[in-house]
Amino acid sequence: MRAVDAAWPTAGSSIHHSVGVWPALIDDSTSALEWESPRHALFTASGWPIGESHVALDVKARGGGCVVRITEDATAGPGRFVPSFLSDPAISMRNVETLRRLAFLAEGGAGRGPRALTDA
Repeated sequence: MRAVDAAWPTAGSSIHHSVGVWPALIDDSTSALEWESPRHALFTASGWPIGESHVALDVKARGGGCVVRITEDATAGPGRFVPSFLSDPAISMRNVETLRRLAFLAEGGAGRGPRALTDA
């Protein structure tokens, strides 16, 4: 993450990020299209020269918690032409990791680093 607009995640705001590792590092941004807290968000994620995708996060209550679903569809650039049987595994792996990290934050794990665990 390189920068975050003060209004993030309201519609029209952006976060500015880098993707990849040097020397194949891409600086780009993700813009919020819809923000309906706490149930829905829609973003345009840019990663040129690969292209852009619409990424939706939807949250539904379940039991004492919730279920979060991420869906992603290529909308611009050459990524639109990659067959889903090739792109879906990579997108799935990234989104599983994203949801794992989100769960860690939501469940309070972010405040428990190695030191905090040894102090308990």
